[in-house]
Amino acid sequence: MYAKVNSLGLFGLDAFPVTVECDISQGLPRFDLVGLPDAVVKESRERVRASIKNCHLNFPVSRITINIAPADIKKEGSLYDLPVFISILKASGQLNGDVSDYAFIGELSLDGEIRKVNGVLPMLIQAKENRMKSVFIPYDNMLEGSILDGIEVLPAKNIFEVMKHISGTEKIEPCYNIELTENKITYDVDFSDVKGQFEAKRALEIAAAGGHNCIMIGPPGAGKSMLAKRLPTILPDMTFEEKLESTKIYSIAGLIPPQQALINERPFRSPHHTISAQALAGGGAAVRPGEISLAHNGVIFMDEFPEFDRRTKETLRQPLEDGVVNISRTAGTITYPSNLMLIAAMNPCPCGFYGHPTKECKCSAAAKKRYMDKISGPILDRIDIHIEVSPVEYEQLSCNSNAESSADIKKRVNRARQIQRERFKGTDVKCNAKMTPRMTKEYCVLGNEANELLKLSFEKLGLSARAYDKILRIARTIADLEESKEIAAHHIAEALQYRSLDRKYWNNGE
Repeated sequence: MYAKVNSLGLFGLDAFPVTVECDISQGLPRFDLVGLPDAVVKESRERVRASIKNCHLNFPVSRITINIAPADIKKEGSLYDLPVFISILKASGQLNGDVSDYAFIGELSLDGEIRKVNGVLPMLIQAKENRMKSVFIPYDNMLEGSILDGIEVLPAKNIFEVMKHISGTEKIEPCYNIELTENKITYDVDFSDVKGQFEAKRALEIAAAGGHNCIMIGPPGAGKSMLAKRLPTILPDMTFEEKLESTKIYSIAGLIPPQQALINERPFRSPHHTISAQALAGGGAAVRPGEISLAHNGVIFMDEFPEFDRRTKETLRQPLEDGVVNISRTAGTITYPSNLMLIAAMNPCPCGFYGHPTKECKCSAAAKKRYMDKISGPILDRIDIHIEVSPVEYEQLSCNSNAESSADIKKRVNRARQIQRERFKGTDVKCNAKMTPRMTKEYCVLGNEANELLKLSFEKLGLSARAYDKILRIARTIADLEESKEIAAHHIAEALQYRSLDRKYWNNGE
C-alpha cells in the first residue's frame, strides 16, 4: 500500500516543499528511510516505531520504505517525525480521512507527544506561498505560527489530536486569529546614567539615527562599554517587516523567547573576543545563522576589538559592505541577511593609557604600532564614525544634574528614521548608511559653502572615495536629526570630525 503526505524543509533561511512517501509491501520486515536524510532524520525510524507502539497502534510487520523528496536536497532535523508517522498510518489503513490538503511539521516523543522544532515561521511562509491550505505544527510553536494570515495553522499537542482532526471527530482550533499583543520594551539602563561624554553620546545618536557603524577609542574605565550597552535604548522602533525578518532568523536558530510571537526589540549581540570566524559568520555541519545574522536589523557590539582574531575581524568585510553573508557548502550557497550596525570599542594601546591626561603610557612605539595594526585599513574604512572617549573629570562625575534621557534622544532618532523611510520608500534601503552611490549623489547635494569645505578637507586629509561617501551620508543623517532638507556647512564640519582618529592612531609612527 502507498501513501503520500506533505511537509516542508529548510535550506538556510529559505524553506522548500517536501513530500513524504510511504510504501508498505510484502517481504522480510524492514524499515528503510531514503531521500538524503542526515543522522537525526534517520533516527526518526526509531522514534516513529516507538510512538506507534506506545500509542497502541499497529506497526506494520512488512517491508516499509519511506522516501523524503526531493531526494537531491539533504534533509536535516527532527521535524519529519510527524509526516513519517502519518504516512505509515495512512499507508497501513489506520488513519481515515483525506490528508492531501494538510502539511505536517513536528518532532515526536516516544509516547506520541509533538515537540517544538526550529524554523516554523519560514516554513509557514513557504506553505502560504505554495497555497497549502492547512499546516499542523507543534503546540509549543503556536505563538510563532499565529503571525501569518491566509493559511490555517493547526497547533497540536499530540498525535491523537492530529488523528481526530483528520478523521473529523474533533477539530483543532486554528491559531492564526490570535491577537498579537506587543509588550512595552523596558530597560534597566538609560543614557541619563552617563555623566559627561557629550561627544560620544552625540556620535551614538547619529549612529542610531542613520544606521552607521562606529568605533570608540579610549582608556579603560572611560565608559565605552557603558555607552554601548545603552545604545539599544535609543535605537529606532522596528517596522513589522523588520520584526518578521528578525523573527525568521531567530526561529531557525531556536532563539525566540518563550511566550513571544515576534522579535519586537532590535537585536543587540555582544560576542566574546574568542569567537571563531565560523561562529561569527554562520555555518557548521548543519548551517545555522552566526552572530552577524542574529544582529540583523540591530547591533553587534565587539568590545576589545583588536583582541578578536584577525581572520574573524576580516569576516566582517562583506556583511558591512553588502548587507548579506554568503556561506558556500557542497550542497549550495546559503545567504543570510546582515543589515546591522557595528559598534566596536578598543583601547588606544596595549596598556590602555596612551594619550591619558594623568596616567603614563608604558608601551613602546613598536608595541603601539603592532596593537593598532591588528585592525586592517579595509575594516577601519568600513566604519563610518570614529570617536575618542576621554576619561570623565571629577566635576562631571559628582554633578547631581540629570543628563538627557534615552527617551528624549530616541524621539529625535525616530523622527530622523521616519524621514529616511519616506525618502527611500519603494526601495530595499532603510537608512542613510545603506545608501547606494546613486542615492548618495541624489540625496546628498551640497551647497557652495559645504562643497568647498568638503573639497578642502578631502585634499588635505587624503580621504578615500569610500570615506568621501561616508562623510556625505553622516552629514545627511545630521541634517535629518535637525529636520533640515539641505546639508549645510556645519553638517559637513561635524561629519568630518568623526573621520579624523585614523590619522591620529593609525598613521602615527609613535
